[in-house]
Parts: sequence; structure tokens; C-alpha cells
Amino acid sequence: MTNFVVALFVGVFFGFSLNKAGLTKYNKIVNVFRFTDMAVLQFMMTALVVAMSGLYALRGLGLIEFPAIPATYIVGNIVGGLIFGVGMALTGY
Repeated sequence: MTNFVVALFVGVFFGFSLNKAGLTKYNKIVNVFRFTDMAVLQFMMTALVVAMSGLYALRGLGLIEFPAIPATYIVGNIVGGLIFGVGMALTGY
């Protein structure tokens, strides 16, 4: 239950941050696909680097342990990525 509450809190905070930064506006999303405004990508990359750094720091301190990663199903990943990407592009268009 604690993991659920923490995940919910982090998700709400991240969504609030996206909204506060104006990255949920239609024009921002469309301009990412037009390659004229990279603010959304910069925000997401910054979030990924901060999360990665924090997780590796916690792992180094021995507070968390990374789970074993199963083998990747490449065909499923490619098909899913294409469906998701085409859907996002069509929605933004």
C-alpha cells in the first residue's frame, strides 16, 4: 500500500509540474512534432536524468535493489512503439 501512495504522489507531482510549465498545451505538443519547440523533450529528458541519478544514488547507498530484467521481446516493442508513435502523431496533427 505504501508503494501505491508514493507512486500516486510522485505521479501527481509530475503531472502538476508538466501543467505548471505549460507543457500540456496543444501548441507545445504540436510544435514538438514540427521540430520547432523542444521544451517538452527537454523537460522529459531532465526528468529522466534526475530520476536515473536518484535511483543509482539510492542503489549505491544500499537503500534499494534493482530487479532482474527479463529478456526483451523486440518485435512486440517495435510494433507497440510504432502504434504509439503513429497515434501520438495523428492526435497532435
